[in-house]
Amino acid sequence: MAITLHGIGIGGGVAIGRAHLVSHADIDIDHYDIAPEQVPAEIARFDAAIRATRKELEMLWGSIPENAPTELGAFLSLHIMLLNDHTISREPREIIEELGCNAEWALKLQQDRLLAQFDEIEESYLRERRNDVNQVIERVFKSLDGRASTSQPVTDRQRNNILVAHDLSPADMILFKDTEFAAFITDLGGPTSHTAILARSLDIPSVLALHHARQLIREDEMIIVDGAAGVVIVDPDETILDQYKRRQTAISQERKRLKSLKSTAATTRCGTPIELYANIEGPSDIEHVRANGANGIGLYRSEFLFLGRDGLPPEDEQYEAYKAVLEGMKGGPVTIRTVDLGRDKMPKWADTSNSPNPALGLTGVRLCLAEPQMFRTQLRALLRASSHGHLRLLVPMLASLHEVNQVLFHVEQAKQSLLEEGVKLGDNIQVGGMIEIPAAALTVGHFLKRLDFVSIGTNDLIQYTLAVDRGDDAVSHLYDPLHPAVLHLIAHTIRSADKAGVPVSVCGEMAGDPRMTRLLLGLGLRRFSMHPAQLLTVKQIILNTDISMVTPIATRIQKAEDADRVRSLLADLNSVGTN
Repeated sequence: MAITLHGIGIGGGVAIGRAHLVSHADIDIDHYDIAPEQVPAEIARFDAAIRATRKELEMLWGSIPENAPTELGAFLSLHIMLLNDHTISREPREIIEELGCNAEWALKLQQDRLLAQFDEIEESYLRERRNDVNQVIERVFKSLDGRASTSQPVTDRQRNNILVAHDLSPADMILFKDTEFAAFITDLGGPTSHTAILARSLDIPSVLALHHARQLIREDEMIIVDGAAGVVIVDPDETILDQYKRRQTAISQERKRLKSLKSTAATTRCGTPIELYANIEGPSDIEHVRANGANGIGLYRSEFLFLGRDGLPPEDEQYEAYKAVLEGMKGGPVTIRTVDLGRDKMPKWADTSNSPNPALGLTGVRLCLAEPQMFRTQLRALLRASSHGHLRLLVPMLASLHEVNQVLFHVEQAKQSLLEEGVKLGDNIQVGGMIEIPAAALTVGHFLKRLDFVSIGTNDLIQYTLAVDRGDDAVSHLYDPLHPAVLHLIAHTIRSADKAGVPVSVCGEMAGDPRMTRLLLGLGLRRFSMHPAQLLTVKQIILNTDISMVTPIATRIQKAEDADRVRSLLADLNSVGTN
């Protein structure tokens, strides 16, 4: 009998295949006393387990393939960093000595303490790092038990099947690197978990937060994964299976047809040219950008260079990364966002332990201005790389004109220091700002007098406008990109930029959501930036849109007060001209 499970869908498409269960067998933790003279030997046994675990993770990190998503290395580096932290590698030694207990029990006590602290964190991304801590400690337990990780690579016989796990760690993903699995589903995870981020990068259908899927599904059982709907169907009958096979075939044919649009200019039916850009995390994404015919890079998230390490990346290392992307785009525009740390992306060296709410604390440009040496180093690396292509600098989380002026001062100082050293800089280096705080959207007119372009970050704009953490299950249903306040801020920003003659784009998830394409066009947007996998779908909608037909409906949507009315009008907007 078929069972339907509901979770968080990540990535579109449908996968049909046999389940391969990823085992993470629990280890029974015994508690026994250690005689005082045995304590040094027990501590030595614990230290040996830490070294063995570190060696295992470092070997996995060294085996990451060149074409792997950039995030994979960043998350695995995070696990190595967590292992090296004193709370895992040192404090259990003190518990062994203080309580005279075995190493496993000391580590278990420390694990309970750490996980309890994570449970008190409100910010979704940081709270989900609880799973990372748990995964690292489990590996140490297995080293103490004398056995390696129980996760095993998928064999050739199991290619194109579906991974089913309680959770998947970055180390697990390395083990599966040579396997073309069709999808994966997990009991744990949320929209900002490392599993979700990797699923988006791999562009495969996945469903997370299924809670008990690992217990309910049996090895080799037939399952269907609907990434768009967030649905998993276990043991489907022939009728359901045939239905999804037809849908899978239709999706495959549609993707093949979309590929033919790669070289087609993104122009509306009424002849309006639209610019489509890609969001990336590193140089390895360039091939995907080219394959989908992007006009350039609309957002390069430079913070991935800063994560998973004990200190700041040196100037030369940053320069090489930026240079690789600029050269890879062969003269196409590359918008690199200055480091956007804080909130959900906090490296070890940045201490936010005293911040009661990281989302409202030292984050984005605030952190950069508070750490001028870090900011100046990045600016120097970016400006050095500017001679290798068309560079545009994008500054995150701006809230005031004072911050804009400070940023421009730092840029000018970095330029002068390089020119004095005889370094060649690129021509026409533009500086823009992210509009992702309501204060910035409401006063965007002041920003437009000082900046060369602006980019609307809808993800944070929605969260800050509505005071909703979409990673919190209790309120995630309130996260609404169609809320009148959100639409007002977006429309106001677009109108203001157009009036000032300053380029404006949207680089948040709304830009890559096909349901929002016509609405954004009707509000006046002409530049979109999204994950490369979404480009051709959005382009197809643009090609079939007459702006003169959608603008009146978009205006009515913006003025609507009732949520049901907004959605009704959006349905009308997306159906106009399709008959």
